[in-house]
Amino acid sequence: MKLCYEGLKDRAAWEAAGVALPQFDWKEMCAATAAEPTWVHFGAGNIFRGFIALLQQSLLEQGLVKGGIVAADTFDYDIIEKIYTPFDHMTLMVSLLPDGSMEKEVVASIAEGLRAGNAFPEDMDALKRIFRNPSLQMASFTITEKGYALKNIQGDFFPFVEADFKNGPSNCSHAMSMVASLLLERFNACAAPVAMVSMDNCSHNGEKLRSSVMTVVEKWLENGFVSQEFVAWVQDETKVSFPWSMIDKITPRPAKVVEESLAAAGIENMAPIVTSKNTFIAPFVNAEQPQYLVVEDRFPNGRPPLEKAGVYMTDRDTVNNTEKMKVTTCLNPLHTALAVYGCLLGYDSIAAEMKDPELKALVERIGYDEGIPVVVDPKILSPMDFIHEVIDQRLPNPFIPDMPQRIATDTSQKVAIRFGETIKSYLARPDLNAADLTYIPLAIAGWLRYLLAVDDNGNPMECSSDPMLETLQQQLSGATLGNPDSLDGKLPAILSNTSLFATDLNAAGLGGKIETMLRELMAGPGAVRDTLKKYLRN
Repeated sequence: MKLCYEGLKDRAAWEAAGVALPQFDWKEMCAATAAEPTWVHFGAGNIFRGFIALLQQSLLEQGLVKGGIVAADTFDYDIIEKIYTPFDHMTLMVSLLPDGSMEKEVVASIAEGLRAGNAFPEDMDALKRIFRNPSLQMASFTITEKGYALKNIQGDFFPFVEADFKNGPSNCSHAMSMVASLLLERFNACAAPVAMVSMDNCSHNGEKLRSSVMTVVEKWLENGFVSQEFVAWVQDETKVSFPWSMIDKITPRPAKVVEESLAAAGIENMAPIVTSKNTFIAPFVNAEQPQYLVVEDRFPNGRPPLEKAGVYMTDRDTVNNTEKMKVTTCLNPLHTALAVYGCLLGYDSIAAEMKDPELKALVERIGYDEGIPVVVDPKILSPMDFIHEVIDQRLPNPFIPDMPQRIATDTSQKVAIRFGETIKSYLARPDLNAADLTYIPLAIAGWLRYLLAVDDNGNPMECSSDPMLETLQQQLSGATLGNPDSLDGKLPAILSNTSLFATDLNAAGLGGKIETMLRELMAGPGAVRDTLKKYLRN
């Protein structure tokens, strides 16, 4: 069986293999999309293919829309050429259930895959035609937080961004410049409204998208490429809106066991590839089943009825509160604690960590004991139900091949939100005392111990990439396993860094506690395990 339009004609074979097929005519969907495009999505990776595209598939199957989504990638063109085009833009979605079973479905709601780059003039012309069409309602994005970045860590514009400012809309290389140029096409052709919807997993994502696009537009105004009228149009959110959203679904890299299962079922050509940009991707997507998307309902040119596909359509405050619930209390802090301790203890699976009594107790106490008392309740989701699902179902799912080493990436960019916000909430509450916290400090101490790049057996350990890794390791230089006194004088400057932790941990009354814990974690081989037992077996 081949994953493509012709291959799906043998419906009996697919259904015998337990694969659900689309209940709409793919060619009719493509024709409707070409005639009146309504939705373009930038970022053709797994979260789009395994979650967002399924939303439109649901609406198509309910008869609520006629067209599909046009996918565009601004970075990794091999995804379009090798994963989209050969399969008629279809994806085999595999949901990995906690009991080890798999639910399989062909996602066929993507009408076209385009390479958004100047090296591909035909694809760019197609994108421009879409943006010139008044029917376009929304452009959504899953390009990662880095996709919005215009400046380096020193605060200077990247050279290629500077080049985009100077070259103008006709010759762009950065994703944000390309988006701005497509908005200019729309303004010049029809000036119809449109929503630009970031669905990336980062705080205030719509604000980040708007800020980057506006920076490009204003630089082009300074350089004489665009008019003040165009700038005013983009600035006017009744014309060009930038809704905020919160997204949550774990879509790890393609798993070998899934690939083998699909091959055994007779489905051909499912092997993953590694693109020229080092993306490991397959014609299938494997992911957990739980998923959440909360979107601010500001669509000035109309929108698909996404609420009929399970999306929470709401206001900005509710999006923000849902994101805070997830990122500061109910999911992300638990992930980071598991990541750093999992690396130290030699784990390569989050699910395996959840069988470890100390690590399971650690995330339970961070979440239930210290997080829930200050959780932000978004009202549309129950925080207690959400965190129970995370701890009891999602993290322990052995069939989600997620690794602590992946989650430990860029931890310095995460601790301020994942732990610092809860500490700030304690400081703001007269009935709570931040100095009474134990398990969040233990997670922070574990991260600092991780930065020594030595595991609990005393062996060298590679730390995941992080923009602050070198700086922090220099600040801890000389601190060695087996010699806790080598830490003398090194921590106060780190723990007082409000950029790193969102608050001064020394002033919050936590500096001494964290240093004591770190000294215990550094006592020698096996000290990480011993320290966890000390604090968690009581």
